[in-house]
This record gives sequence, structure tokens and C-alpha cells, in this order.
Amino acid sequence: GIPLPIWRTEDGSETLCIDSVETLLMEIEKSIAAGIMDSNPLKSFIVGDFSQDNYQSIDLHKNVVDQIVLVSGSGQPMNRESDLIDVWFDSGSMPYAQWHYPFENKDKIDQNHAFPADFIAEGVDQTRGWFYTLHAIGTLVFDSVAYKNVVSNGLVLDKVGHKMSKRLGNAVDPFQTLEKYGPDATRWYMITNAQPWDNLKFDEAGITEAHRKYFGTWYNTYSFFSLYANIDGFDPGKSTPINDRPEMDRWILSKLATVQKEVMARMNDFDPTPAARALEEFMDRDLSNWYVRLNRRRFWKGSLNIDKISAYQTLHQVLSVVAQLSAPFAPFFSDWMWQNLNGAGNSVHLTLFSETETMAVDAALEQKMEYAQSISSMVLSLRKKEKIKVRQPLGRILIPIDRQETKSLIEDVSAIILAEVNVKSLEFMDDTTGMVVKKIKPNFKMLGARMGAKMKSVAEAIGTMDQESIRQFEKTGTFTIMVAHESIDLILSDVEINSEDIPGWLVANEGSLTVALDLHISEELRQEGIAREFINRVQNFRKSSGLEVTDRIELGYHCADSLKDAIIQFENYICEEVLANQILFVADYQPENGTTVDLEEQNLWLTLF
Repeated sequence: GIPLPIWRTEDGSETLCIDSVETLLMEIEKSIAAGIMDSNPLKSFIVGDFSQDNYQSIDLHKNVVDQIVLVSGSGQPMNRESDLIDVWFDSGSMPYAQWHYPFENKDKIDQNHAFPADFIAEGVDQTRGWFYTLHAIGTLVFDSVAYKNVVSNGLVLDKVGHKMSKRLGNAVDPFQTLEKYGPDATRWYMITNAQPWDNLKFDEAGITEAHRKYFGTWYNTYSFFSLYANIDGFDPGKSTPINDRPEMDRWILSKLATVQKEVMARMNDFDPTPAARALEEFMDRDLSNWYVRLNRRRFWKGSLNIDKISAYQTLHQVLSVVAQLSAPFAPFFSDWMWQNLNGAGNSVHLTLFSETETMAVDAALEQKMEYAQSISSMVLSLRKKEKIKVRQPLGRILIPIDRQETKSLIEDVSAIILAEVNVKSLEFMDDTTGMVVKKIKPNFKMLGARMGAKMKSVAEAIGTMDQESIRQFEKTGTFTIMVAHESIDLILSDVEINSEDIPGWLVANEGSLTVALDLHISEELRQEGIAREFINRVQNFRKSSGLEVTDRIELGYHCADSLKDAIIQFENYICEEVLANQILFVADYQPENGTTVDLEEQNLWLTLF
């Protein structure tokens, strides 16, 4: 603690409060001159020669200053009060002490350039210490709060929620963790795993997941971009107006602007966890697994035309803005990424966040692409459930729909959906009566908080809704039920609506959307599936042979007649996909002159001429 700088006479009639070390030394000189204090003890608390110029070297701990006896105005000895100031007084003085106020930087405090603080961050266990004394001293001295916002940090526990300790052997060495995983992945994991004010159950496996899911995806996306951009000599200095770019480019830029708004709003509200999670979802769901995957051909196919340039410009812009938004969370990787994209020596930390391009936000475009993503996800989950590979084409998707607006939006993205899930046609069923059986149940998580004791009665009323009521509920988005003569208004998020399988189809639900997948595989569809599997094997063969992505080939193959028929039927399509000038069936082949792989549980031999 800090010794109180107050000296009193033995009878308490005279008191002296010392305002600085310099003043203390002046009073010591008076005491020595008055014969109250011997100069010898000075050697124990003054480093070097005793002088006014040396006052900053005095030791102010209790064991030292309690030896100092001062002289009162009437010539009586004065001893220091024995009390100490709580150590939090030092911490509470931090806003001014850090600037050496009032000896320096008076404008920073007096003119409010650095006071009050925008925010402070500390552990929840410091609420009654630092949080309080900051305000107490700020109010006493400046009649002002000391800070505007607080970010309270919870405790770091082990992965099962126990407090870390050497005794239990569950403590984690932070320096070893940083050395092993790097600071960015560690920071990202800790920020996204739990809100700062919640306790964190620390698990190293979570850092590995953060490294893979966010930084691995980000790095792979950048590697994909740089590979083809370098091949084509792309110049990032030029820019095509957003409205002149293809719809898919406008969509990802709209999503970027929407995410940027959310991240900025969250950060301005001192809420970093959902900000980082929004970036994580954007990187994984929208950028990598949708935009890049659906636009791969634009980057590697053909010459550097307007469409390809637009793709490069869009991906470059997205990666750059993501680097800026990620910089507060992952300062090192973000800076490396930014400099790779925009020139060495141009640090992301010396840039201002890009202004959100409000013209880029297109809510309708985002909504219909959301439908495309959701429908594709449901169809792919049905494929997985039935163990039907995506390379095997299927015939039809059926979507029961009641709202014309929804139907129009889905129609606009039907080509994207069909290409993504490898299905030939998408059809709508306007009148679902009698064909699709709907089931409805309460969403207790949403309803429970506002229904309270009425929850049981509300749940029973929801359970009695007939098919027509459920259909109208889905169509309008609202529904009114009667519970004990009281009208209660419901919205779709208050309930969960599912559809039973249509005979001969497989059905999936997500929110208000229902999709049905025709699982029948005709002979023509089966042969196209074989052709697509053949393309996959050739692409793997190209890669293992060390070919560049732009190299054209002459391909030879040998297989059973059941596979050969499909290859011949789709020969032109195969040549286009694998960059083959021609593909030839080799009747008399030598296995050692090529490679043999499995296709439809049969041998397929491949070679390059």
C-alpha cells in the first residue's frame, strides 16, 4: 500500500499534508535544520547525494518514510500517520499517472483529449477494486467519470470448467501455447469461444479448430486467388463499377457490406464475440463454400475477359476488407494478408476501415441467395442421408410454395440450385392441400419467456391446429389462437413446422421452406453419373502427374464396356472438363504404362500420350 503523506504532532494539534516528493525533501531540510531529525538516516532512503535535484530517487515505502520526522510550525516533532492508502489508489490514479499529470501532458486530461477513457477491460473480480476507485478518484478530483464503458473479462478455466492450478496439474502454459499455435489462432479461439465476460473453458483442441476453420479457409481462399491472378497478371489497381458486375459478384459484395455493418456495430458496442463469429460464418458459408466454389470456372477458364477481371476484382476486394475487419482480432495474419494483397510495407493497422458501400447492399439479392443456400443444403443433406453421391445426377426437386414472392425469388436462383445439387429440374407445387402433411409444435425457447404460466395452454392450442390453419400460418407469417378467451398472436419463429415425406419422395424442412427430392435414377442419369466420376479420376490423375492447371492433355483409357458406354456418350463434356484434346480407348494396354484406379467397383486404367 501507499503510506498516507500526513504528519501530525503527538497531541494532534498540528497537521501537515505533503503534496509531492519535492515538498517532502524541503520539509526534511527544515527538520534537519531545526535539529528534529539527524541527517544520517537520509542515507537509507536517498540514493546518491541529498539534494533538491535528486528528489525522484527517494524510496516511499512504509519502512522508509516512517523514519522521517518533520518539524511543525511551532517547532514540535511530527511523525507520519501509520495508515496506508489501499493499493487500489494507485490503480485508480492510472488515467492521470500514465501521462505524468500534472507535470506533463496537462491538455490530455484538462482538455479531455485522453479522459474519460472510451473503455476499460479487467477481470470481473476487479469490479469492487479498480472499477470503483477509478470513478471515485475521477469524481473527487475532476468531477467526472473515469471511463465510459467496461469490458469485464471472465476467468480462464480448464476444459471441464475447473479452476487452473499447478496442484491439480491442469494449468496451461500460455507461452508454450503461443509458441505452438501462434497468437492469432489463440486470440481468435478465446474471442469466439465465449463472451469476454463469461468464463472460458480452455481447450487446445478449440485453437486447432479455429486455425483450421477460419485461418485455413482464409489462407486457402487467398492461395486460390493468387494462383490464377498471377497466371493472368491481374492488376488490382483497376475497378469495374459494382452495378456492371455479374449478379454473383454483386451478391458477395452485398453480403460483405452487410457483415461489415454488423462487425462495426458490434465493435462500437464493445461486443467482439458476435463480431468475430459473423466474420467466421461469412468466410466459411458465403465466401469459401459458396462464392469461390460456384465461381471456380471464372478464374481458371478462358482468357482475361471482362467476366474474369470482375471475379478477380471482387475477390481481391473481399479479401482486403476481411483483413481490415479481422485486424483487431488477428493482428499478425491480417497484416500479412493485407500486404500480400496491397503491397509490402503497407500495414493494415495504418489503414482506416473501408466505408461500407451502401449501394452494394441488395436485400432482395441476399434473400434469394439465402434461399439458394438453404435449399441446396437441404437437398445435399437428403443425398447424404440416402448415400447418393453428388456426382450422380438426379431428376427433380419439388418445392411446395404458397407465396408468389418467395416463388419468384427461388425461380431467379433455380439454375444455381440445380447446378449445386446436380439435379435436372426444379418444380413448384402451389397447392399443397392433401399432398403434403404438415406437423406443428411450439418453439418453447421462443415462447416460454413471454407466455409464462400460459405456456401449457398455448402449446395445447398450437397442437390442435389443422392443415389449413398451418398452411395459412406459413403463408401469412402470423396466426392468432384463443387461449381461455384470450387472443394470442403468434409469428413463425414461435413454432416449428415440418412436413412428412411425400410418397416416392424424400422431404426436408428448414424454417418455412420444404423440399422434396425424387430419388429415382434412370439409366441416362446413371451413365451421366459414371461420366462425372470418370472426370474426377482424371482430374486426380492430372494432379498426381504434376500437370499445371492450364496444361492440355491427350488421354488414353481402358475399362469395362459398362463404363465405356457412358464415357463415349459424354465424351465432349469430359474433354471440356479435363482439358483433353481427345480421349482414346486403348484395347491392348500395358498396366505399367499408366495408372489404375477404381470406378464403380471396377478397374479404370489411365495414361497420357
